[in-house]
Amino acid sequence: MSAPPQRSRRATADAAASRPPFLLPDFCSVTMALGVVLYGELLAVLLALAGGSPLSGFWARLAPLSLLVLGIVLLAGSLLCLLGTALRRLPRVAAVMVALGLIIASAMAVASLCTVLLPWADYAGIFPDDGARGLLIRAGLISAIVGALLLRYLYLHQQWRAQVEAVANARFKTLQARIRPHFLFNSMNTIASLTQTDPRLAEEVVEDLADLFRASLATDTDRTTLGEELELARRYLNIEAQRLGDRMRVVWDLEGLPGDALVPPLILQPLVENAVYHGIQPSPDSGAIQIVGRYRRGAVTLSIRNTLPRSAATTPRHKGSGMALANVSQRMEAMFPGAARVTHSLVDGDYLVRMVFPYPWRQS
Repeated sequence: MSAPPQRSRRATADAAASRPPFLLPDFCSVTMALGVVLYGELLAVLLALAGGSPLSGFWARLAPLSLLVLGIVLLAGSLLCLLGTALRRLPRVAAVMVALGLIIASAMAVASLCTVLLPWADYAGIFPDDGARGLLIRAGLISAIVGALLLRYLYLHQQWRAQVEAVANARFKTLQARIRPHFLFNSMNTIASLTQTDPRLAEEVVEDLADLFRASLATDTDRTTLGEELELARRYLNIEAQRLGDRMRVVWDLEGLPGDALVPPLILQPLVENAVYHGIQPSPDSGAIQIVGRYRRGAVTLSIRNTLPRSAATTPRHKGSGMALANVSQRMEAMFPGAARVTHSLVDGDYLVRMVFPYPWRQS
């Protein structure tokens, strides 16, 4: 007998969350590749400035040094990208030593190639006076020192990311424990009235409320799936629809979203809750909530747009939504460092929250 889909997705999320964090970043990402090229060029400029030759020959020294350094960083980055999966299977210390060895080997290989392709640089005094052998030794030593410093920086950066994620998770636990009492009371009143008019609907609302509290009180995982988050938001809005009736209209516009995409838990429900309590409920008129989702070019985009009371339509920042937004933004950044965005704005008098994150995501 196969496991229920929801339990299977949750098991997948738990398995992904239980993997220990990897020290090395994803060298296959475009951001990392651009960073490697930039820092490589800065290193070439530093080496050119540190030379003992007059400044008038700076540009003549910079050209071959740029070719040498950029060749080293691109080759080393490509090897670390290709061997990333194999490095993840090694112990952390072994993976770091292999990565450092790849950096040194790349430096010596590119240095050897430069002595063949640029023989004129030796006669021009751009390369060291002790010739190709000296160039190889210098390239190996400099790459070892710079590579060790880089790996040390990546280790400290990983520690900092773990601390940021721990703080974000602690705040999330606080938000979990802060269930709105009036939401519970209103839901119970709604259920009480439905038991007399529509018992079957009352049973559905009880099940939706139970699922909401089960998700809110769950502390055994810090990952869930996008499909579960959307279903949880639907259940929450279904409960509120029984209370608000025609005053709230919900429009779902989801197209091609990957339901198995991993996200932090309770990432959508606080946003739709804000849309109800700060947009629909205070308004004497009927209002609408529009939830739009798209998957394009390796990125998932979700937007939650709600109408505002007429008195709040001109305010630059909607009061009361700061805590949930800050928590959502921090937890998305902790899970997708540098690759996720959570923005909010006023659009034609409506309040709009937009969330963008990559899929698939290689967790580094």
